[in-house]
Amino acid sequence: MTKRSALKRQAREGVLDSREFSQDAKVRRLPTHTGWSPYPSNDDRDQAYLKTLKPKSEGQAALLNAIDTASLCLALGPAGTGKTYLAVAKAVEALEAGRVGRIVLSRPAVEAGESIGFLPGAMEDKLAPYLRPLYDALSDRLSMKRVGALMAEGLIEIAPIGYMRGRTLNNAFVVVDEAQNCTYTQLKMLLTRLGWHSTMVVTGDPHQSDLLPGVSGLADIAERLEAVPEIAVVRLAERDIVRHPLVASMIGVL
Repeated sequence: MTKRSALKRQAREGVLDSREFSQDAKVRRLPTHTGWSPYPSNDDRDQAYLKTLKPKSEGQAALLNAIDTASLCLALGPAGTGKTYLAVAKAVEALEAGRVGRIVLSRPAVEAGESIGFLPGAMEDKLAPYLRPLYDALSDRLSMKRVGALMAEGLIEIAPIGYMRGRTLNNAFVVVDEAQNCTYTQLKMLLTRLGWHSTMVVTGDPHQSDLLPGVSGLADIAERLEAVPEIAVVRLAERDIVRHPLVASMIGVL
């Protein structure tokens, strides 16, 4: 072994000490004072890449605080205000911290003005195009490989709104996205699924409903629930939009 290789080994593993060898076999103890870890360095790089969840506006700060303090939170606001992303990010944070046992994602299967017909595959495959925004937010907080593993274990569940009747969601973080495409009856059914040790976040924009006029129940539900002290209703505005600056300009005139 060359002198340079020996110096590299000593820097990595520490200086060789004869007392670290047993009498019967020359088996050296693993160094504990150098911060050695059995995990590969790639894990450390992925962990360091995880983005810190920070609000970018006063409205987002109010939403994050509402999710932390209330078991039921309604986030209403225009496109680009980060409603879905913040809800999913807080769900991942709660799951990773062990505060909940699973994440339940639900979204109405309503097309944006056009019908794309029947989709092949299992239930998850049929709902995948509608849940793409939720998957994007999940993949930003977790790798897609880990998302797939968590879904296989049942820790991340895709729950169609049509199959939620009669369920009780205990120890779960529930995210209901695009709630403006739900009727009053559907939202009433979804909100009453909340169980013990669970958090539910309902997101949507009452002004971007793909249903017929007067069918969406999100605005009515939010107005009624604002009178309940234990429920948080956060209304985001154009100043909270974090997409391209033109999005905020368009929202103001469209």
